[in-house]
Amino acid sequence: MEINDDVILSFLKRRHYKQLQPLAALIDMDGTLYDSMGNHADAWHRLATELGITATREEFFMYEGRTGASTLNILFNRAYGRDATSEEIEQFYARKALYFTQMPSVKPMPGAMQMLDFFKEVNMRRVLVTGSGQRSLIDRLERDFPGAFTLDMMVTSRDVKCGKPHPEPFIKAMEMARVRPSQAIAIENAPLGVKSAFDAGAFTVAVTTGPIPREELVKAGAAIVFDSMPQCAEMLPQLVFKMFSLSIS
Repeated sequence: MEINDDVILSFLKRRHYKQLQPLAALIDMDGTLYDSMGNHADAWHRLATELGITATREEFFMYEGRTGASTLNILFNRAYGRDATSEEIEQFYARKALYFTQMPSVKPMPGAMQMLDFFKEVNMRRVLVTGSGQRSLIDRLERDFPGAFTLDMMVTSRDVKCGKPHPEPFIKAMEMARVRPSQAIAIENAPLGVKSAFDAGAFTVAVTTGPIPREELVKAGAAIVFDSMPQCAEMLPQLVFKMFSLSIS
């Protein structure tokens, strides 16, 4: 696969940037670093069913990136015409998290370590940007991806007022990495995360790791879409080189 220069140039024109200088990688967790979205969908669907709320398993893939509170509010507004209370959010998100931990352990996404190794080799700062607050996966990061992230380079649902698709998580990540939007590249696999990163101004790479159509990722603002994490990891060196070398006068 050859990356066309137009991928970079069209993004520069859309954002009115003269040049990109990727100094930081802002990386989603579920569905990007871990093959976890199926388990999340199953856990959410089980909770909704127990609450008597009509929902499909597939819809929870589209909610990927939302905070637990936001997802619960969608369900509660559908069923009861109101947001969940803070007590209900605490109670039911804990139950959903419990269901997630009871499922077979998720595995790191193939290609994820190769991607992180590349960012390390080119001295790009790495920031985790996740809508999750579940410690079961966050606590595994150091074991599965040793040295990839430090605690001061993580944005979780507990660190923001507005989760994805709001740009706040990626704006906060840029502040942590001390970079401007034109110096950040985001790696996402869901429309809400793509929109969050794009609206924050980052060059957004989308990866299809689940049932979400690539057209939805493009519509949300993805500059380029890869068909898998291994393909993304393989093509990143070429992409980053082009980002540094192309400019608009």
